[in-house]
Amino acid sequence: MTDGWPEGWTRQGREQRTDPPTERLPPQQAAAYDAYGAYGAPQGAYQEPVPDPYAASPGYGGHDPYGGYNDPYGHAERPSRRAARGLRGAGPRRRRRSRVLAALVALLLVVLVGGYFYLDSKLQREAVLADYPGRPADTPGTNWLVVGSDSREGLTKEQRKEYATGNASGRRTDSMMLLHYGSGGTTLLSLPRDSYVEIPGHGRNKLNAAFAFGGPKLLVQTVEKATGVRIDHYAEIGFGGFVGVVDAVGGVDICVEKPLKDPKAGLDLKAGCQTLDGGQALGFVRTRNFANGDLERVENQRKFFAALMKKATSPGVMLNPFRGVPLALNSAANFTVDEGDHLVDLVRLMWAMRGVSGGDGVTATVPISGFGSAPGVGSYVRWDTARAEALFAALREDKPVPDSVLDK
Repeated sequence: MTDGWPEGWTRQGREQRTDPPTERLPPQQAAAYDAYGAYGAPQGAYQEPVPDPYAASPGYGGHDPYGGYNDPYGHAERPSRRAARGLRGAGPRRRRRSRVLAALVALLLVVLVGGYFYLDSKLQREAVLADYPGRPADTPGTNWLVVGSDSREGLTKEQRKEYATGNASGRRTDSMMLLHYGSGGTTLLSLPRDSYVEIPGHGRNKLNAAFAFGGPKLLVQTVEKATGVRIDHYAEIGFGGFVGVVDAVGGVDICVEKPLKDPKAGLDLKAGCQTLDGGQALGFVRTRNFANGDLERVENQRKFFAALMKKATSPGVMLNPFRGVPLALNSAANFTVDEGDHLVDLVRLMWAMRGVSGGDGVTATVPISGFGSAPGVGSYVRWDTARAEALFAALREDKPVPDSVLDK
Protein backbone atom coordinates (compact mmCIF):
# COMPACT_ATOMS: atom_id res chain seq x y z
CA MET A 1 0.00 0.00 0.00
CA THR A 2 1.50 3.26 -1.11
CA ASP A 3 -0.91 5.52 0.76
CA GLY A 4 -0.66 8.03 -2.10
CA TRP A 5 3.14 8.24 -1.83
CA PRO A 6 5.57 7.43 -4.62
CA GLU A 7 6.88 3.93 -4.74
CA GLY A 8 9.56 3.34 -2.19
CA TRP A 9 8.35 6.19 -0.02
CA THR A 10 6.52 5.70 3.24
CA ARG A 11 5.16 8.07 5.78
CA GLN A 12 7.68 6.67 8.21
CA GLY A 13 10.53 7.35 5.73
CA ARG A 14 9.33 10.89 5.31
CA GLU A 15 9.50 11.37 9.01
CA GLN A 16 13.13 10.08 9.00
CA ARG A 17 14.53 12.57 6.46
CA THR A 18 17.73 14.12 7.66
CA ASP A 19 17.10 17.75 6.66
CA PRO A 20 13.48 18.62 7.50
CA PRO A 21 12.27 22.15 6.95
CA THR A 22 13.45 24.55 9.60
CA GLU A 23 9.87 25.76 10.11
CA ARG A 24 6.97 23.36 10.45
CA LEU A 25 4.23 24.02 7.85
CA PRO A 26 0.47 23.91 8.45
CA PRO A 27 -1.15 20.58 7.43
CA GLN A 28 -2.78 21.99 4.27
CA GLN A 29 0.45 23.59 2.99
CA ALA A 30 2.45 20.54 3.93
CA ALA A 31 0.09 18.29 1.95
CA ALA A 32 0.41 20.52 -1.09
CA TYR A 33 4.13 20.62 -0.69
CA ASP A 34 4.29 16.81 -0.47
CA ALA A 35 2.00 16.37 -3.43
CA TYR A 36 3.87 18.61 -5.87
CA GLY A 37 7.39 18.75 -4.55
CA ALA A 38 9.57 21.68 -3.86
CA TYR A 39 9.41 22.92 -7.44
CA GLY A 40 5.70 22.70 -8.18
CA ALA A 41 5.77 19.40 -10.14
CA PRO A 42 3.71 16.36 -9.02
CA GLN A 43 5.74 13.86 -7.16
CA GLY A 44 6.91 11.09 -9.40
CA ALA A 45 6.33 13.06 -12.61
CA TYR A 46 9.14 13.27 -15.08
CA GLN A 47 10.84 16.63 -15.10
CA GLU A 48 12.73 17.72 -18.19
CA PRO A 49 16.23 18.78 -17.16
CA VAL A 50 16.94 22.44 -17.83
CA PRO A 51 19.95 22.79 -20.11
CA ASP A 52 22.88 24.95 -19.01
CA PRO A 53 23.11 27.81 -21.54
CA TYR A 54 26.79 28.20 -20.77
CA ALA A 55 27.73 24.53 -20.96
CA ALA A 56 30.56 23.50 -23.24
CA SER A 57 29.75 24.44 -26.81
CA PRO A 58 31.73 25.28 -29.90
CA GLY A 59 30.95 28.95 -29.47
CA TYR A 60 32.25 29.37 -25.93
CA GLY A 61 34.78 26.64 -25.50
CA GLY A 62 33.33 25.53 -22.19
CA HIS A 63 33.76 28.91 -20.46
CA ASP A 64 31.19 31.16 -18.94
CA PRO A 65 31.52 34.48 -20.80
CA TYR A 66 30.46 36.30 -17.67
CA GLY A 67 32.55 34.26 -15.31
CA GLY A 68 34.47 35.86 -12.50
CA TYR A 69 34.21 39.65 -12.24
CA ASN A 70 32.81 40.04 -15.75
CA ASP A 71 29.41 38.72 -14.83
CA PRO A 72 27.10 41.76 -14.86
CA TYR A 73 24.71 40.00 -12.54
CA GLY A 74 27.28 38.39 -10.37
CA HIS A 75 28.79 39.62 -7.14
CA ALA A 76 32.41 40.66 -6.66
CA GLU A 77 34.38 38.81 -4.11
CA ARG A 78 34.02 40.46 -0.71
CA PRO A 79 37.26 41.92 0.65
CA SER A 80 38.72 40.59 3.84
CA ARG A 81 38.01 42.36 7.11
CA ARG A 82 41.53 43.79 7.23
CA ALA A 83 41.23 45.10 3.67
CA ALA A 84 37.81 46.55 4.44
CA ARG A 85 39.17 48.34 7.48
CA GLY A 86 42.04 49.70 5.32
CA LEU A 87 39.60 51.01 2.73
CA ARG A 88 37.45 52.64 5.37
CA GLY A 89 40.54 54.27 7.01
CA ALA A 90 42.25 55.45 3.79
CA GLY A 91 40.11 58.58 3.48
CA PRO A 92 40.62 59.84 7.06
CA ARG A 93 44.37 59.16 6.84
CA ARG A 94 44.66 61.20 3.65
CA ARG A 95 42.73 64.02 5.23
CA ARG A 96 44.97 63.94 8.30
CA ARG A 97 48.11 64.05 6.15
CA SER A 98 46.71 67.00 4.20
CA ARG A 99 45.94 68.87 7.41
CA VAL A 100 49.44 68.18 8.79
CA LEU A 101 51.06 69.34 5.54
CA ALA A 102 48.95 72.51 5.48
CA ALA A 103 49.88 73.23 9.10
CA LEU A 104 53.60 72.80 8.34
CA VAL A 105 53.39 75.12 5.32
CA ALA A 106 51.54 77.72 7.39
CA LEU A 107 54.15 77.43 10.17
CA LEU A 108 56.99 77.86 7.66
CA LEU A 109 55.35 80.98 6.22
CA VAL A 110 54.91 82.43 9.70
CA VAL A 111 58.58 81.77 10.52
CA LEU A 112 59.80 83.29 7.24
CA VAL A 113 57.59 86.37 7.42
CA GLY A 114 58.26 86.84 11.12
CA GLY A 115 61.99 86.35 10.60
CA TYR A 116 62.06 88.90 7.81
CA PHE A 117 60.36 91.61 9.86
CA TYR A 118 62.52 90.78 12.87
CA LEU A 119 65.74 91.18 10.87
CA ASP A 120 64.41 94.27 9.14
CA SER A 121 63.76 95.85 12.52
CA LYS A 122 67.39 95.22 13.54
CA LEU A 123 68.84 97.41 10.78
CA GLN A 124 70.41 100.63 12.03
CA ARG A 125 68.61 103.53 10.32
CA GLU A 126 69.48 107.19 9.86
CA ALA A 127 67.86 109.99 7.88
CA VAL A 128 70.57 110.09 5.23
CA LEU A 129 68.87 110.72 1.88
CA ALA A 130 67.29 114.08 2.67
CA ASP A 131 66.17 116.51 -0.01
CA TYR A 132 67.96 119.85 -0.36
CA PRO A 133 67.91 122.74 -2.84
CA GLY A 134 69.62 121.82 -6.09
CA ARG A 135 69.55 118.06 -5.51
CA PRO A 136 69.92 116.08 -8.78
CA ALA A 137 66.67 114.82 -10.24
CA ASP A 138 65.84 111.15 -10.10
CA THR A 139 67.81 109.19 -12.69
CA PRO A 140 67.05 105.79 -14.29
CA GLY A 141 68.49 102.67 -12.71
CA THR A 142 69.41 102.23 -9.05
CA ASN A 143 72.31 103.90 -7.26
CA TRP A 144 73.84 102.87 -3.94
CA LEU A 145 76.49 104.61 -1.89
CA VAL A 146 78.31 101.85 -0.01
CA VAL A 147 80.54 103.06 2.82
CA GLY A 148 83.01 101.26 5.04
CA SER A 149 83.67 103.17 8.22
CA ASP A 150 86.43 102.75 10.80
CA SER A 151 83.99 102.35 13.67
CA ARG A 152 85.45 99.97 16.29
CA GLU A 153 82.05 99.20 17.75
CA GLY A 154 81.61 95.48 18.25
CA LEU A 155 85.33 94.71 18.55
CA THR A 156 86.75 93.49 21.87
CA LYS A 157 89.98 94.90 23.29
CA GLU A 158 91.77 91.75 22.23
CA GLN A 159 90.45 92.05 18.67
CA ARG A 160 91.44 95.71 18.44
CA LYS A 161 94.95 94.73 19.43
CA GLU A 162 95.08 91.72 17.10
CA TYR A 163 93.74 93.65 14.11
CA ALA A 164 95.77 96.79 14.90
CA THR A 165 92.69 99.00 14.68
CA GLY A 166 93.57 101.30 17.56
CA ASN A 167 91.01 102.62 20.03
CA ALA A 168 89.73 105.77 18.32
CA SER A 169 86.09 106.54 19.08
CA GLY A 170 83.42 107.61 16.61
CA ARG A 171 83.49 106.70 12.93
CA ARG A 172 85.15 108.00 9.79
CA THR A 173 84.90 106.83 6.20
CA ASP A 174 87.52 104.28 5.26
CA SER A 175 86.15 103.32 1.83
CA MET A 176 83.40 104.59 -0.49
CA MET A 177 81.91 102.89 -3.53
CA LEU A 178 79.15 103.90 -5.90
CA LEU A 179 77.12 100.94 -7.18
CA HIS A 180 74.83 101.44 -10.16
CA TYR A 181 72.64 98.80 -11.78
CA GLY A 182 69.92 98.98 -14.41
CA SER A 183 69.28 98.34 -18.09
CA GLY A 184 72.72 99.72 -18.92
CA GLY A 185 74.46 97.09 -16.80
CA THR A 186 76.09 97.06 -13.39
CA THR A 187 79.00 99.29 -12.39
CA LEU A 188 80.94 99.27 -9.13
CA LEU A 189 82.92 102.49 -8.90
CA SER A 190 85.46 103.32 -6.21
CA LEU A 191 85.60 106.90 -4.92
CA PRO A 192 89.06 107.43 -3.37
CA ARG A 193 88.70 108.97 0.07
CA ASP A 194 91.42 111.52 -0.74
CA SER A 195 89.50 112.83 -3.79
CA TYR A 196 89.62 116.63 -3.89
CA VAL A 197 86.00 117.79 -4.21
CA GLU A 198 83.66 120.61 -3.23
CA ILE A 199 81.91 119.96 0.10
CA PRO A 200 78.68 121.97 0.49
CA GLY A 201 79.24 124.68 3.09
CA HIS A 202 82.92 123.79 3.64
CA GLY A 203 84.77 124.58 0.42
CA ARG A 204 87.10 122.12 -1.31
CA ASN A 205 88.56 119.29 0.72
CA LYS A 206 89.08 115.55 0.72
CA LEU A 207 85.97 113.50 0.15
CA ASN A 208 86.15 111.73 3.50
CA ALA A 209 86.19 115.12 5.25
CA ALA A 210 82.50 115.45 4.33
CA PHE A 211 81.71 112.56 6.64
CA ALA A 212 83.72 114.18 9.43
CA PHE A 213 81.95 117.54 8.94
CA GLY A 214 78.36 116.32 8.65
CA GLY A 215 78.09 112.55 8.80
CA PRO A 216 76.53 110.37 6.12
CA LYS A 217 73.96 113.02 5.13
CA LEU A 218 76.63 115.53 4.09
CA LEU A 219 78.67 112.76 2.46
CA VAL A 220 75.71 111.83 0.23
CA GLN A 221 75.18 115.49 -0.73
CA THR A 222 78.87 115.83 -1.58
CA VAL A 223 78.85 112.73 -3.80
CA GLU A 224 75.65 113.81 -5.55
CA LYS A 225 77.06 117.30 -6.22
CA ALA A 226 80.37 115.91 -7.50
CA THR A 227 78.86 113.25 -9.77
CA GLY A 228 75.39 114.54 -10.67
CA VAL A 229 74.09 111.05 -9.81
CA ARG A 230 71.15 110.88 -7.39
CA ILE A 231 71.73 108.35 -4.61
CA ASP A 232 68.76 106.03 -4.01
CA HIS A 233 70.11 103.86 -1.18
CA TYR A 234 72.79 104.06 1.49
CA ALA A 235 74.63 101.25 3.29
CA GLU A 236 77.42 101.53 5.83
CA ILE A 237 79.30 98.92 7.83
CA GLY A 238 82.06 99.30 10.43
CA PHE A 239 85.11 97.22 11.30
CA GLY A 240 83.29 94.99 13.78
CA GLY A 241 80.36 94.29 11.47
CA PHE A 242 82.70 93.56 8.56
CA VAL A 243 84.63 90.96 10.58
CA GLY A 244 81.39 89.35 11.76
CA VAL A 245 79.94 89.07 8.26
CA VAL A 246 83.11 87.50 6.83
CA ASP A 247 83.30 84.96 9.66
CA ALA A 248 79.58 84.18 9.31
CA VAL A 249 80.03 82.98 5.72
CA GLY A 250 83.07 80.89 6.66
CA GLY A 251 85.70 83.18 5.17
CA VAL A 252 86.27 84.46 1.64
CA ASP A 253 88.63 83.10 -1.01
CA ILE A 254 91.13 85.64 -2.35
CA CYS A 255 94.22 85.30 -4.52
CA VAL A 256 97.16 87.66 -4.01
CA GLU A 257 100.06 87.92 -6.43
CA LYS A 258 102.74 88.60 -3.84
CA PRO A 259 103.11 88.44 -0.06
CA LEU A 260 101.32 91.21 1.81
CA LYS A 261 102.64 92.29 5.19
CA ASP A 262 101.51 95.44 6.95
CA PRO A 263 101.87 95.68 10.74
CA LYS A 264 99.74 98.86 10.74
CA ALA A 265 96.81 96.86 9.36
CA GLY A 266 97.59 93.64 11.24
CA LEU A 267 98.14 91.87 7.93
CA ASP A 268 100.51 89.03 7.04
CA LEU A 269 99.51 87.06 3.93
CA LYS A 270 101.47 84.70 1.74
CA ALA A 271 101.29 84.82 -2.05
CA GLY A 272 98.68 82.62 -3.70
CA CYS A 273 95.02 81.76 -3.25
CA GLN A 274 93.72 81.42 0.30
CA THR A 275 90.65 81.77 2.47
CA LEU A 276 90.67 84.92 4.60
CA ASP A 277 88.88 84.99 7.94
CA GLY A 278 87.34 88.18 9.31
CA GLY A 279 90.53 89.59 10.81
CA GLN A 280 92.67 88.88 7.74
CA ALA A 281 89.98 90.31 5.47
CA LEU A 282 89.86 93.52 7.50
CA GLY A 283 93.63 93.92 7.12
CA PHE A 284 93.40 93.19 3.40
CA VAL A 285 90.89 96.01 2.70
CA ARG A 286 92.66 98.46 5.05
CA THR A 287 96.29 98.17 4.02
CA ARG A 288 97.82 101.04 2.03
CA ASN A 289 101.26 99.52 1.91
CA PHE A 290 101.57 99.87 -1.88
CA ALA A 291 103.54 102.06 -4.21
CA ASN A 292 100.44 103.98 -5.28
CA GLY A 293 98.90 103.88 -1.81
CA ASP A 294 95.15 104.40 -1.73
CA LEU A 295 94.55 103.65 -5.41
CA GLU A 296 95.61 100.02 -5.16
CA ARG A 297 93.79 99.72 -1.86
CA VAL A 298 90.45 100.67 -3.44
CA GLU A 299 91.02 98.02 -6.11
CA ASN A 300 91.49 95.43 -3.37
CA GLN A 301 88.34 96.68 -1.64
CA ARG A 302 86.23 96.24 -4.79
CA LYS A 303 87.76 92.83 -5.39
CA PHE A 304 87.05 91.67 -1.87
CA PHE A 305 83.53 93.08 -1.55
CA ALA A 306 82.50 91.43 -4.81
CA ALA A 307 83.94 88.08 -3.63
CA LEU A 308 82.18 88.49 -0.29
CA MET A 309 78.79 89.07 -1.95
CA LYS A 310 79.35 86.08 -4.22
CA LYS A 311 80.05 83.87 -1.21
CA ALA A 312 77.14 85.28 0.80
CA THR A 313 74.65 84.53 -2.00
CA SER A 314 76.01 81.06 -2.79
CA PRO A 315 73.83 77.95 -2.13
CA GLY A 316 76.38 76.77 0.44
CA VAL A 317 75.50 79.79 2.58
CA MET A 318 71.89 80.56 1.64
CA LEU A 319 70.71 76.96 2.08
CA ASN A 320 72.85 76.23 5.15
CA PRO A 321 71.16 77.48 8.35
CA PHE A 322 74.49 77.35 10.20
CA ARG A 323 75.82 79.93 7.72
CA GLY A 324 72.74 81.76 6.54
CA VAL A 325 71.29 82.57 9.98
CA PRO A 326 74.53 84.05 11.42
CA LEU A 327 75.00 86.01 8.20
CA ALA A 328 71.49 87.45 8.41
CA LEU A 329 71.88 88.33 12.09
CA ASN A 330 75.30 89.94 11.62
CA SER A 331 74.23 91.89 8.55
CA ALA A 332 71.04 93.20 10.13
CA ALA A 333 72.74 94.22 13.35
CA ASN A 334 75.77 95.92 11.78
CA PHE A 335 74.52 97.69 8.66
CA THR A 336 73.45 101.32 8.82
CA VAL A 337 70.96 102.28 6.11
CA ASP A 338 68.70 105.17 5.24
CA GLU A 339 65.38 105.28 7.09
CA GLY A 340 63.59 104.36 3.86
CA ASP A 341 65.72 101.26 3.19
CA HIS A 342 64.75 97.71 4.12
CA LEU A 343 66.19 94.23 4.22
CA VAL A 344 64.92 93.45 0.73
CA ASP A 345 66.99 96.38 -0.59
CA LEU A 346 70.14 94.91 0.96
CA VAL A 347 69.37 91.58 -0.71
CA ARG A 348 69.16 93.36 -4.08
CA LEU A 349 72.47 95.04 -3.32
CA MET A 350 74.08 91.68 -2.63
CA TRP A 351 72.80 90.16 -5.88
CA ALA A 352 73.98 93.15 -7.90
CA MET A 353 77.48 92.88 -6.44
CA ARG A 354 77.42 89.14 -7.04
CA GLY A 355 76.85 89.86 -10.73
CA VAL A 356 79.89 92.14 -10.77
CA SER A 357 82.04 89.42 -9.23
CA GLY A 358 80.85 87.01 -11.93
CA GLY A 359 82.08 89.27 -14.71
CA ASP A 360 78.63 90.64 -15.63
CA GLY A 361 79.51 94.24 -14.82
CA VAL A 362 82.23 96.87 -14.70
CA THR A 363 84.52 97.61 -11.77
CA ALA A 364 86.59 100.76 -11.90
CA THR A 365 87.97 103.78 -10.05
CA VAL A 366 87.07 107.35 -10.92
CA PRO A 367 89.56 108.43 -13.61
CA ILE A 368 92.55 110.11 -11.97
CA SER A 369 94.69 112.86 -13.51
CA GLY A 370 97.24 113.28 -10.73
CA PHE A 371 97.93 114.33 -7.16
CA GLY A 372 98.23 117.60 -5.33
CA SER A 373 98.37 119.22 -1.92
CA ALA A 374 96.82 122.20 -0.19
CA PRO A 375 97.25 123.94 3.18
CA GLY A 376 95.02 122.45 5.83
CA VAL A 377 94.14 119.58 3.50
CA GLY A 378 97.36 117.77 2.82
CA SER A 379 97.96 115.57 -0.19
CA TYR A 380 94.93 114.70 -2.29
CA VAL A 381 93.83 112.92 -5.47
CA ARG A 382 92.71 114.95 -8.48
CA TRP A 383 90.05 113.55 -10.84
CA ASP A 384 90.36 113.60 -14.63
CA THR A 385 87.47 116.00 -15.15
CA ALA A 386 86.58 115.12 -18.78
CA ARG A 387 86.75 111.36 -18.42
CA ALA A 388 85.06 111.41 -15.00
CA GLU A 389 82.17 113.44 -16.41
CA ALA A 390 81.73 110.97 -19.31
CA LEU A 391 81.61 108.12 -16.81
CA PHE A 392 79.06 109.87 -14.57
CA ALA A 393 76.94 110.80 -17.60
CA ALA A 394 76.70 107.12 -18.55
CA LEU A 395 75.52 106.27 -15.05
CA ARG A 396 72.99 109.14 -14.99
CA GLU A 397 71.52 107.97 -18.30
CA ASP A 398 71.72 104.27 -17.36
CA LYS A 399 73.93 103.49 -20.34
CA PRO A 400 76.96 101.17 -20.60
CA VAL A 401 80.17 102.82 -19.40
CA PRO A 402 82.42 103.52 -22.43
CA ASP A 403 85.78 101.79 -22.43
CA SER A 404 87.53 105.07 -23.16
CA VAL A 405 86.92 106.34 -19.63
CA LEU A 406 88.23 103.25 -17.90
CA ASP A 407 91.81 102.85 -16.77
CA LYS A 408 93.35 99.72 -18.25
